[in-house]
Amino acid sequence: MTILVTVLLGAVIGILLGLLGGGGSILAVPGLVYGLGIPLGQAVPMSLLVVGLSAVVGAVPKMRSGRVQWRVAGVFAVTGLPAAFAGSAANRVLPPALTLAGFALVMIAAGARMLASEDSIGTACRVDESTVNWRRCTSRAVPVGLGVGFLTGLFGVGGGFLIVPGLVLLLGIEMPVAIGTSLVIVTANSASGLLAYLGDLSLDWRVAAAFAATAIGGSLVAGRYGQRVDVARLQRWFAYLIFTVAAFVLVDVIFVR
Repeated sequence: MTILVTVLLGAVIGILLGLLGGGGSILAVPGLVYGLGIPLGQAVPMSLLVVGLSAVVGAVPKMRSGRVQWRVAGVFAVTGLPAAFAGSAANRVLPPALTLAGFALVMIAAGARMLASEDSIGTACRVDESTVNWRRCTSRAVPVGLGVGFLTGLFGVGGGFLIVPGLVLLLGIEMPVAIGTSLVIVTANSASGLLAYLGDLSLDWRVAAAFAATAIGGSLVAGRYGQRVDVARLQRWFAYLIFTVAAFVLVDVIFVR
C-alpha cells in the first residue's frame, strides 16, 4: 500500500511539473506526511530531492528547444541559494504544527494565484519580445527570487507556482519560455534547499527511489504529450484540489494535533 501511494503521488507531481512548470510540488509534503506517515523533518528534504530531479528532467526538452531564459534563471538561482538555507534553518526550529499551518496558508495563496487570470503579459521590463531590461527589472526579480528560495527551504516546495506568474507578469516573458525557465529555477532551488539538509539527512531511500522514479516518469510523459492538454482547465481543477488539501491540513493542525 505504501509503495502504491508513493507511485501515485510521484506520478501526479511529475506530470504537473512538466505541464505547468511548477505547482505539483505543493502536494508533495502533505502527501508524504498524511499519505505515507513520514515525519515532517524527513518529508521536506525528500520532497526537495524528488521535485529537483523531476524538474531537471522536465527542463531538458525545454533547453533543447531554446525555451529557457538563462539570465533570468541565474538571477533567481543566485538569490534563492542563501534564502533556501535560511528557510531550512527556520524549518528546524519551528514546531511541526506551526510549519504545517504555514504550509497550508501558502497552498491557499498558490491556489488563488492559479485561479487568477494570466492572459496578459507584463511589458514593463521588456525591451522587445525576447529581451529583458535588467536595469529596470532587477528590483523586481531579486525579491521574488529571495521569497521563492526561502519557501523552498522552509516547506520543501519548488516555488513554480510563484515563479511562472512572476516571469510572465513582472518580466514579460512568454508562457512557454516562462515554464522552461521555471523548471531550471526549481531545479536550482531544490538543490540549494537539499544541501542545507545534508548534515542530518535521514530518509527512507526505498520510498524516495520509488517516489523519484515515478515523478521523473510523469515529467517525461508530460513533456511528450503536454501540448494536447488544456493547461488552463487543468490549472483550475488543480487549484481546487489544493484548497481541499489545505483545508484538511488546517483542520488537522487546529483540532487534532
